Amino acid sequence: MAAAAPGGSVAGLCPLLLLLPLLPGPAAGSAGMLQPRDTPSRERKELGGLWSFRADLSPGRDAGFAQRWYRQPLRQSGPVMDMPVPSSFNDITQDPTLKNYIGWVWYEKEVLLPLRWLQGSPSTRLVLRFGSAHYYSIVWVNGVQVVEHEGGHLPFEADISSIIQGSPGALCRITVALNNTLTPHTLPPGSIHYMSDKSRYPKNYFVQNIWFDFFNYAGIHRPVVLYTTPSVYIDDITVTTTSAENVAMVQYQVSVVGSTDYSLSLSLLDQEGKVVATGDGPEGELKVLNPNLWWPYLMHENPGYLYSLEVKMQAQVNGALLEDVYTLPVGIRTVHVTSSQFLINGKPFYFHGVNKHEDADIRGKGLDWPLIVKDFNLLRWLGANSFRTSHYPYAEEIMDLCDAYGIAVIDESPGVGIKLPESFGNKSLQHHLAVMEELVRRDKNRPSVVMWSVANEPASELPIAAFYFKTVIAHTKALDPSRPVTFVTDANYALDRGAPYVDVICVNSYFSWYHDPGHLEVIPLQLTAQFENWYKTYQKPIIQSEYGADSVPGLHSDPPVMFTEEYQKAMLREYHSVFDKKRKEYVIGELIWNFADFMTNQGTTRVLGNKKGIFTRQRQPKAAAFVLRDRYWKIANESSCLPPVITSHSLFL
Repeated sequence: MAAAAPGGSVAGLCPLLLLLPLLPGPAAGSAGMLQPRDTPSRERKELGGLWSFRADLSPGRDAGFAQRWYRQPLRQSGPVMDMPVPSSFNDITQDPTLKNYIGWVWYEKEVLLPLRWLQGSPSTRLVLRFGSAHYYSIVWVNGVQVVEHEGGHLPFEADISSIIQGSPGALCRITVALNNTLTPHTLPPGSIHYMSDKSRYPKNYFVQNIWFDFFNYAGIHRPVVLYTTPSVYIDDITVTTTSAENVAMVQYQVSVVGSTDYSLSLSLLDQEGKVVATGDGPEGELKVLNPNLWWPYLMHENPGYLYSLEVKMQAQVNGALLEDVYTLPVGIRTVHVTSSQFLINGKPFYFHGVNKHEDADIRGKGLDWPLIVKDFNLLRWLGANSFRTSHYPYAEEIMDLCDAYGIAVIDESPGVGIKLPESFGNKSLQHHLAVMEELVRRDKNRPSVVMWSVANEPASELPIAAFYFKTVIAHTKALDPSRPVTFVTDANYALDRGAPYVDVICVNSYFSWYHDPGHLEVIPLQLTAQFENWYKTYQKPIIQSEYGADSVPGLHSDPPVMFTEEYQKAMLREYHSVFDKKRKEYVIGELIWNFADFMTNQGTTRVLGNKKGIFTRQRQPKAAAFVLRDRYWKIANESSCLPPVITSHSLFL
């Protein structure tokens, strides 16, 4: 049940989600979303490993709610299986029904808690946090609903102190109902088609339609943790930075929840642990002399420099002194966009990077540390200084390494496949605004995030798209005035209704692949015209945000033909020759599609997924990877302040 067959009809609202309004309960709020960290006042307990799992295979996918599976251990509701968390559930078993399953699935984990958490005074707060779960989640603790969340790529949490500390025992039973159904109003959008021709389809047969080219993996994809704070606690921190000559200013705002009678002290420490600035109070600024700026990889000999901002809160509660401590990594850097340049710390920055996916064999989109570290080693081997989180926010663990390694990030929302006119209506718009709030709240303090992207390849030529993107972009800028905002387009430059509102033009094109397939000779003319038309119209810098060709590893032909490694190499070189001319003017970046092969829905143009990666899905290089590596190191050596002796053969081999 993955791709639509002919003869279906579009349902206005998916019955698989109709029961949601019948389940009132707490929703994920708009409070702070600080990443859980161990500190002198906070503890974490990670809940990864094997969870109990079952899919609701009833015709309406509603048996779990009708029978209230959350009221008792899941194993008492029927057969369960072990399911690793984090991971997608689709590729874990040999069951094709589960691989393509659409609807409600149920997870459960029974956790023994430390007695000090249970017997602690009311001054201890206990929070349950999910890094992400795709797509719609309802969570119960010991049978009590604690949170609902819509969206598959951002964290949500619930304060479960009153439930746990009022329980008679140390066992905490966490139950999650998760639905991966996509509708015209979800992000990303989709639709459910019901196949009414009984001579061709079984009874109640339906398929999930999507308008994006990657597999709709589902499950609890990122870590689940329990963490503690005092009852009066640091809820949120916002940091912005400016610098001029030998002085930097770190502006901060700190919010505290639980009391209005508290004190705050702040210390900024360098990487050697030396205090370089101090402050107090909920807002202010710290002055840093001779700062170490945060620089992208290959732009400085010490990229990704991070300070540590230690925030201490003290409050009196019922005669007792409570203290909360939180440490936030801080990078000092500025971003500025002109009509033809992208400036980081006042110096021109050229994006030579990749588009990626959270995607791998077996685990799907589940967070996997060996894979993450391998990917960053490949990025540095490649000489890539940037990537776009195509087409959804990536895990916080990935973003942490971008901060630390100096990889610049275009941070993209899940706004991919916005094609139907109804997906531009008020219901969709309000959800899109809420998603941008969640994304900015999570990533606002990251120096690696240099630009927000609100969407990828929407139907931005529709008249309704003008108001839609004007609103989403203005809202994002209001949330964070310090960063430029874009969306990624594949529309005609003369018809695009959203382009007037972006700071940087990001354009996708596949000349000689989807257009004039097999004709490499058209690339110079068509790509040059693309750049000149966009720049003449908007006078804004341009990033080639996608380009590429499928290649099947080991498939060869000379002269090059489509799907061979030679054709992928030849296409890249044709694009690069135009980039080299236009990057002297107003082209500020190039991001290959894609870093690695990835899984998609089955289709007549996809053989085990999309093969546009310069690496295989198993992270082995194709011939194009070496072409790109030579190019990126050459660009880095042309524009870098690094000593000439530092080359691709002396760094990160």
